[in-house]
Amino acid sequence: MGYNWTQSQDHLLGGSGHQGAGEITGLIANCLIAASQGCADAYFDLGVAFSTGSHGAVCDLIEAHKWFNLAAVGGHDEAAHCRAEVSEEMTAREIAEAQRRARAWIATTARRAA
Repeated sequence: MGYNWTQSQDHLLGGSGHQGAGEITGLIANCLIAASQGCADAYFDLGVAFSTGSHGAVCDLIEAHKWFNLAAVGGHDEAAHCRAEVSEEMTAREIAEAQRRARAWIATTARRAA
């Protein structure tokens, strides 16, 4: 079973709210599937995509911070450094929101695993 892309996350790819999961392809889709299974490398790759606006993702530093944070917690070697670099361009409120989203991701994926 793959990752279920929701309309609330559709804006991250610049979508109009009408895209379905079948339209999400490439690195982002593969990383979301792996991320939903707890893969730290996938978290890191998503952080890179959202911090650079690459692979179909829009540049979103809150999402980038969230994914780098999850990767760092998961033991990825470069993630903490990348999270620190991204946070230099963010406000305290944006960082707090990124941390909230990371906690929500952990809670959601933990519920799915149970």
